[in-house]
Amino acid sequence: MDLSGLDMPALGTIVLIALILLGVVTAAKGIRQVPQGEVWTVERFGAFTRLLDPGLNFIIPYIDSIGKRINVQEVVLDIPEQAVITRDNATVSVDGIVYYRVMDPGKAAYAVQDLTSALAALSMTNIRAVIGEMDLDGTLSGRERINSQLLSILDGATDPWGVKVSRVEIRKIEPPENLIRAMNLQMTAERERRATVAKAEGEREAEVKRAEGAKQAQILEAEGRREAAMRDAEARERLAEAEANATRMVAEAAAGAGVEALRYFISDKYVRAFERLAESPNQKLVLVPMESAGLAGGIVAALELLRGPAGAGPPAGAPAVATRPAPPAPPPAGNPWTTG
Repeated sequence: MDLSGLDMPALGTIVLIALILLGVVTAAKGIRQVPQGEVWTVERFGAFTRLLDPGLNFIIPYIDSIGKRINVQEVVLDIPEQAVITRDNATVSVDGIVYYRVMDPGKAAYAVQDLTSALAALSMTNIRAVIGEMDLDGTLSGRERINSQLLSILDGATDPWGVKVSRVEIRKIEPPENLIRAMNLQMTAERERRATVAKAEGEREAEVKRAEGAKQAQILEAEGRREAAMRDAEARERLAEAEANATRMVAEAAAGAGVEALRYFISDKYVRAFERLAESPNQKLVLVPMESAGLAGGIVAALELLRGPAGAGPPAGAPAVATRPAPPAPPPAGNPWTTG
């Protein structure tokens, strides 16, 4: 550009504009605005010097430059699905997720080349190592154990990188199709076995309960019979005592009133017994022995007791008894019973 034809004011204007442009570019290179959740590294002639926190920051233009932009938020890393062989030679498909956070941006920027790839490869390798030490049943039922072991291993391995692994989750553990069918058959057989055992135990308990109920019923029945026998024995004892008391009272009365009172008492009982027998509403037929002399003799004996000794009358207070003629002689022996 030929500036010889320009006058001094025009040349000064051009220089001023150039200086203004240089100042704007210099200011743009020296002022940096870091967004929230990120930390930037500053390099001076290619060497790491310091970190820029979120907000407005200043660097030396043309000398300092921005190196790595590090995300310090918690990051979710998806672990790709892979086939893993268990200790009992069963193949399962496994994938998961890892939650991590950069705690030291300087180490995360320069201690490892690609943090995400390194962490994914480390996670896949340790998943194979942990599950390879477990059998299939332990793998399917031990997710928490696998997660805790992976968390401990990954957190220790990533500490030199300035990374904190906060959580590891195994998302899927899936056996092959043929193994799933075999497991379903095994589970069905196991459930049927448990149902059979439960049914047998229920029947056994029912039999035991029924036997205990029958035993208790027999015990109660025996106790009832014993109680009834004790009550019967007590009643018989009381009756015997009453009869003894009555006999003693009769004996005392006979001793006090004489033989006449005793004769009257026996005769009265004899006659009343025949009266009740004849007057009973349920008695339609009275059987009298063929030997009427025996019956007549009993009546005569009762009358003799009522009359007492020869010439003596009935005892005082006894009712008068009419004297009847002697009964006829008994008929010849034949049918031992007749009706009257």
